[in-house]
Amino acid sequence: MKKVEASSLAAKWRKGRCEIDTPSPFSIVIFGATGDLTSRKVMPSIFRLFVHNLLPQDFAVIGAARSGIEEAVFRQEMCEAVKEGVGDSFSQALWDRFSGKLYYHMVDYQDPSSCSTLRTKLSAVEKKHATSGNRIFYLAVPPSVYAGTATGLGEAGLATPLEGSYTHIVIEKPFGHDLASARFLNSALREHFKESQIFRMDHYLAKETVQNLLMFRFANSIFEPLWNQNHIDHVQITVSETLGIEHRAGYYEDAGVLRDMFQNHIFQLLALTAMEPPSRIEADRVRDEKVKVFRSMRPIDLKGLSESVALGQYSEGAVGGQVVPAYRQEEGVSGDSLTPTFAAMKVYVDNWRWNGVPFYLRSGKRLGKRKAEISVHFRHAPHLM
Repeated sequence: MKKVEASSLAAKWRKGRCEIDTPSPFSIVIFGATGDLTSRKVMPSIFRLFVHNLLPQDFAVIGAARSGIEEAVFRQEMCEAVKEGVGDSFSQALWDRFSGKLYYHMVDYQDPSSCSTLRTKLSAVEKKHATSGNRIFYLAVPPSVYAGTATGLGEAGLATPLEGSYTHIVIEKPFGHDLASARFLNSALREHFKESQIFRMDHYLAKETVQNLLMFRFANSIFEPLWNQNHIDHVQITVSETLGIEHRAGYYEDAGVLRDMFQNHIFQLLALTAMEPPSRIEADRVRDEKVKVFRSMRPIDLKGLSESVALGQYSEGAVGGQVVPAYRQEEGVSGDSLTPTFAAMKVYVDNWRWNGVPFYLRSGKRLGKRKAEISVHFRHAPHLM
């Protein structure tokens, strides 16, 4: 496997043109290929990479799901999804080229023999498109089948990289619903995959604002000396959405806003805001500084929970002038559901830098404005003239 440093992915300006290194040949298998995540996010994103020449010439995409549909039907469904996802930038000519590398295979996530037939399909596709045996397994499936899918891949012999190639497995959030289930999932993954093969996905970290945050903090001689409890009164982190749950009731009823947004996205934003400078901008060193923040977070007092956490659920109302249903009226949601769609919490990071500074975190669906914002509030001057 060729390791690409972050610096090599940066834009290289030559003769007024921006050149970006493309990866080596690969095939990607998307489990949950007929689901909402693949249609709205994954497939349009892969197609954008293709349009902008950020994929190698030799690659292949295999959709894998329980639905027994024909490959031609799958390609047409993905075409419609990509058209909606990329909008006016869609090109039928480019799609025709892209779809020639797009395949489908029916699988049962919990059945190891199903992954064995996938191995046969994958080998044939790899030979056709000369992908050098480099494989990415992307789990865009319900969290309840993560462990079973990883086990099926392992027992089918698909977790072990071919000689001179790499095999990666990508896990979408949420990663477990509590500490015990997260540890169980880690154990199931590591039974067949090495830690270096496992990528726990948080797509919020790819947002431009988030990527700029480290540079804003650590390369800024104005703000970094003030970035502590002596000068900052409090920090607010807000991620609000105008959308409801759309067609994801099955997932959202189990996750709710806390597992959907707080466990991953918002805590990542908190860590990037509060972390100490890493010695180098490398994945492991940045992770280590984030872990220090999480270990410093003050446990929430369950006896005084109402003073630290507020939960809510959207009711019927209007968004953008259109009437929208209440959460309990959404298709697939129980009429007496207690799943929260809004949450706000106050947390403290008990370390030298942030002692006594509250962090206010909030997120919810069907709110008045869509935004992702980190608001740092400095202390007032000692005397207001």
